[in-house]
Amino acid sequence: MFPDAKRSLFIPASCPGTPPSAKKGSRADWQTVPVSSLDAPQFVLPLVVRVERAEPPARTDALETAARAVLVMLSDDRSTGDGEWAQAVRDWQDARIRKVVRRARGAEWRRAGELPGITVTGGTAEVRVFPPVPLDGWPKELAKLQVSGTELEDLGEVPGTRPEQALLWLNPDLRMSTGKEMAQVGHGAHLLWWAMTDGDRAAWREAGFPLAVRTADPGKWAGLTASGLPVVRDAGFTEIAPGSCTVVSDFPVQVN
Repeated sequence: MFPDAKRSLFIPASCPGTPPSAKKGSRADWQTVPVSSLDAPQFVLPLVVRVERAEPPARTDALETAARAVLVMLSDDRSTGDGEWAQAVRDWQDARIRKVVRRARGAEWRRAGELPGITVTGGTAEVRVFPPVPLDGWPKELAKLQVSGTELEDLGEVPGTRPEQALLWLNPDLRMSTGKEMAQVGHGAHLLWWAMTDGDRAAWREAGFPLAVRTADPGKWAGLTASGLPVVRDAGFTEIAPGSCTVVSDFPVQVN
């Protein structure tokens, strides 16, 4: 379940497959979002994806690498206890868990790499995640990076999934930029992390956070949103309507 510090408030679903309890506005186990004080200082988790003109990363690999980057930040020793990033991470998680993905190449990427953070590498993708910053307090090296219009493609065959992987299912009916999708699967991984026991978190971390991002079959999406699994509902700041269900997160088999 969610940690005690993460009190949750049910928000009725606006996506298909809403369970009966949701239609009555009652709380369901996973149909929850963190309580957020709109008056509290708002923080954002910056992620930067490396997109070189000659060799851009594959879309699915970039999505999966971004999701793992969020988990790496959450589990890093510097983000917990008395770590140097711990207060910023707590402040961020006590408000909205906003994530913004920007892109960089060449000298921009090298300058971003000089700031405190963690670079996570996939097969073709590199994503650097930074400790949370105030919503209006981005480092200048990151503030000037492009945030909109990040579009990537899968030019080769996407590999099959494995039982040990968590599955982050994207809504097949929504059109989002790749950058927006990266933030959404980051939310999905974040909710899954909150939902796990300490033992399951430790095992997932030890295994390197195996996960896969796939677009759900349109005929199965309603069932996924009604399944009781963690569901990401977007706040609607960019690209899509508020309350849109973007991702359903499924546990690795060993956790199930």
